[in-house]
This record gives sequence, C-alpha cells and structure tokens, in this order.
Amino acid sequence: MRRISDFDRRLFARVADSQLRGVHPLLPRLSRAADHGRLWFATAGVLATVGGRTARRAALRGMGSLAAASLVSNVVVKWTVERKRPVLEAVPLMRRLRRQPWTSSFPSGHSASAAAFATGVALESSRYGLLVAPLAAAVAVSRVYVGVHYPSDVLAGIALGAGAAALTCRYWPPRPEVPAQARPRVSAPALPKGEGLVVLVNPRAGVAGTTGGFTVAEQLRVLLPGAEILECGPGDDLMALLRQAAQRAVDRAGALGICGGDGSVNAAATIAAERGLPLAVFPGGTLDHFALDLGVPAFEDTAHAVTEGDAVAVDLGRATPLAGGGGTSHFVNTFSLGFYPEMVRIREGLEGRLGKWPAAAVALTRVLRTASPMEVKVNGRSRRLWMLFAGNGIYSPEGFAPTYRQQLDGGLLDVRAIDGEERLARTRLLIAALTGTLGRSHVYTTRRMRQLRLSGLHNVDSRAYDGEVAADPAEELLVDKWPGALTVYRPAEPQNELLQRARTAAAKAPHRWRALLRK
Repeated sequence: MRRISDFDRRLFARVADSQLRGVHPLLPRLSRAADHGRLWFATAGVLATVGGRTARRAALRGMGSLAAASLVSNVVVKWTVERKRPVLEAVPLMRRLRRQPWTSSFPSGHSASAAAFATGVALESSRYGLLVAPLAAAVAVSRVYVGVHYPSDVLAGIALGAGAAALTCRYWPPRPEVPAQARPRVSAPALPKGEGLVVLVNPRAGVAGTTGGFTVAEQLRVLLPGAEILECGPGDDLMALLRQAAQRAVDRAGALGICGGDGSVNAAATIAAERGLPLAVFPGGTLDHFALDLGVPAFEDTAHAVTEGDAVAVDLGRATPLAGGGGTSHFVNTFSLGFYPEMVRIREGLEGRLGKWPAAAVALTRVLRTASPMEVKVNGRSRRLWMLFAGNGIYSPEGFAPTYRQQLDGGLLDVRAIDGEERLARTRLLIAALTGTLGRSHVYTTRRMRQLRLSGLHNVDSRAYDGEVAADPAEELLVDKWPGALTVYRPAEPQNELLQRARTAAAKAPHRWRALLRK
C-alpha cells in the first residue's frame, strides 16, 4: 500500500509541475462547471432538446446514473474513508480553485458523476456516448490538474460511476441499438417524396400538439411532400378511415401509412396484411413499442425507408375463435388475459421515475389487491391463473417487465403466466416481485410455443390485444403466428439521429420563413 501511495503522490506532483498547452485555462473552468452536477444537467438538457427519442432516453439514464453515483460517493464513501486532500504547494496559484473542498479526498465525486453520466449515456447510445466521453474525461483529469485530488481518487471515482451506471441496467434494461431481426429485405415500392403513400394520423394516440411550431401532419408533409395525409377526428371511426386509406393506396399502387400508438399500428397492420400493402409506421404514440423494436424511432427513419424502398417482412400474432363467435384478431406486440393490461398501464406511468423493475413490482402489488385468479384451459389442461401473456416474438429481459424483442420473424410466441394454484400464491408472487426474483419463482412460468389453445373463456372478462382491452365473445381461441404476414418499411441501416434532425430542420426552414412573411 505504501508503494502505491508513494506512486500516487509522485504522479500527482508530476501533473502539478506540468502545463498542458491549449487546455491550461480550460480545465479549471471545466472543473468548476461540474460543481453540483451543473455541467451534466446542461448536457442532458442539450441532448433532450437537440436529439430525438434515443437522446432523451440516454439523457435520462445518464442523470439517473449520476444521482446514484453521487449518493454513494459523496454520502457513503467519503464519510467512511477519510483521506486528506493533496498539499497545494506544487500547484500553480492560477490553477487552484477559489474555494477548496473540505470533504475527504477519496473518492473524487466529480469523477464519479462524470463517469456515471457518460457511461449511462453510452449504454443507451454509443454515438452519444462518444460525444460525451471526452467531456467526462476532461472533468476527471481536471480534478488532479487543479490539485484537489490524487490520481487514485479519480480512478476510484471513475470505477464507482461506471458501476452505478451499469447497475441501472438491473432495474431499467437498455434497449439494443440494433433493431430486431426480421426477414431479409423484401420487395416494397420506393416512393420518392412519398408519392403513392397514404398516411392516417390518429391524434388520439398521443400525437396531438405541435413540435417546433409544426403539427404532426405538417411534419409529415415536410418530410414527404408527395404523400397524402389524412387525420382522424374526435368522432371518426379509425377502422373505416384506415380502410378508405388502404383503398386509396391500392388505387395509387403505393403503401399505407399510420401515425399513432401501438393500438393504431395494430389496426393498420391488420388491414395492410389483408390487402397485401406495405406499411409505413410513424411513431406517434406514448411508448411505440413496435416502432422501436422495428428500428424506426423517429419520423425521419420511416421517411428515409419509404423513399428508398427499404422494407422487411415480420410476423403478426393472431387469435382465431374456435367456439363462441367473433372474428380473428391480430396483435403486433402482445395478447393477454387477466390483469396484465392494467398492470402495464400502471408500470409504464411509474418507470420513468422508478425504473422498470421497481415500477413493475409496485404495479403488480397494486393490481393484486383486488384481482382474482381466472379459471381457463390451456392446451386442454385446466389452469387457475392470475395472468397469461403471449408475445409476438421472444421478449427480453426475462421476468415480469418484458421490454423489447430482438427478432420479429421467429414464428414463436413468448408465453408467460402467473399460476394461482400454488399455495400462498399471492404472497409468494409479491415477495418475488419485490425482491426481483420473479423469473425464478415457481408461481411464474414461461414457455416458447408455436401455438396456444385457450378454452373456457366465458368467465374471462379482460383480454387485450396490444394493450387494448377487447370485448371478445369467443369461448375458445387458437393463438398462433401468421409468419411474414406484414411488409413494413424500415431503413436498411440504422440512421444517424442528429444528422436526420438537422436535415429536417433545414427542410422546415423555408416553411418558417413563409409563415413569418405572412405575418
């Protein structure tokens, strides 16, 4: 330990004697800017404002990681490990901070916060992580350069910060940057400027309002001036409008487009598959699970794919009545029985503040207060279940907060159920949910199947397709996949989010000038 300490002091003295050309006046200012996380709050604000959905998610994870690292380093470790600050005699006066910190030198809280923020951002987006990393490294170096920390303090802070960011993955799994696998590129018409594309915008899905002074319909017209844009009003029938839009697309030998949430995408996907039309999905809902898995997180992604004619074939889930009447229903994400839709609604309202796993535990606790197990036959076997979930494709992570898929064409259903037959099932379920061990609990079962036969559904009130509760009269259902049923546009390669937004801003500029001139 003494050798390490001596080396640490010699390295500090060498840095104190050095003068880094070009950054000499910058590092002390940068070190002060990072006080109380101000630099990272500002950086997160810039990311959220300038970037798109990925940037906002990266900024949120970065700030969550920073909060955890700051708590551990400044409240726990600094008060546990006491180490005196370096002697400032060797540090030039002009580099010293005006106010010297008085807390323990170990670890460097600034370095912990910088590393936590940068790592958190990088976990969501390697591109944004590369932009932030040099800034974080400069802050860490500055703490030795201004004489308030030994190099080992900084290294310990970096390790602590990176660890805090990695820990957030336990409670909020990051979404992969690579979109879900789908069948290789299939034939879809390239529609320059959107010629032949008919898009229906559903403001009720969460897309109402303006962005940068432009309504959703106006944004789509800027990106695809040749497309026909229709809007669904408050009293309009969404399915009827989609059928009209599909007929217009057929007449123009083009494609159908939908801007809305997963429920709207479900309706459009069903009609597009039945009519043999390619579908363009513009993410306009609150969460847009299908669009994110597909790899079109922004309007620009879909617009690029439409103009280039890049598309893939994906599976559709379907539930076919075998008894009790009703027609076949489809789903792009999930089918469920029981309290799952209500639990998802509560979880998604909380996960921004709590993270995926804690939000799922709280949501499960709330719904179990009033829920009762349902009697249903699964593949001919009588079961007493709290909930049954069937995903259109295999979801990750395992457990009770499935977040994303890595394959959209596998032909398999991801079936998850909570068993109500086990002794003290409710209590065991709550304990497993609160401790994060639900995936290993005996009351929670998972299977991967090609089809699922459900009967005895006359007593099951709550069934949902893509989170939308349906009044389905069927007493017996066959749940399976329609392989490769839907052709959907997506870019052949992931697009650069910042570059896309810059192009969109440039395209909007003439419209802004015309609006100003009219005033």
